Amino acid sequence: MTATAYTQSTVSSTSASAPAFWRPAAVAAIAAAAATTAVAAVAHAAGVSLEIQGQQIPLAGFAQLTLMCVAVGIVFAAVLRRWARNPRVAFVRTAIVVAALSLIPDVIVSAAVDTKLALMLTHLVAAAIVIPVLAARLRRSER
Repeated sequence: MTATAYTQSTVSSTSASAPAFWRPAAVAAIAAAAATTAVAAVAHAAGVSLEIQGQQIPLAGFAQLTLMCVAVGIVFAAVLRRWARNPRVAFVRTAIVVAALSLIPDVIVSAAVDTKLALMLTHLVAAAIVIPVLAARLRRSER
């Protein structure tokens, strides 16, 4: 006598097929905050004033603003992840444009050239850390 058993399995689309999102995004945010703070600290140690219109930017300010801006980017990526037809392409294109636009205030602010360059470098460092991590966790094409 032979017996056959059938088992039914279900796979959750959020955990099995989709790459992890929130934890890597949080790690990228913390890494970007640490990296921008380190860039600012090295620049300051090298003699860059980090002064804008007579006000010194505190090193903690780099971490705080990086975390706030990256949080906005993470929420944007999460929205695209849920509703966009091609979330990876949409996110990368938008993030690159936003990163480029974020350099404009650094260019036009009343500060020394070395300060402007250091500020622009912090923007690019944060973007170089966060954009690839978030993009890797988004689908490439239609569902």
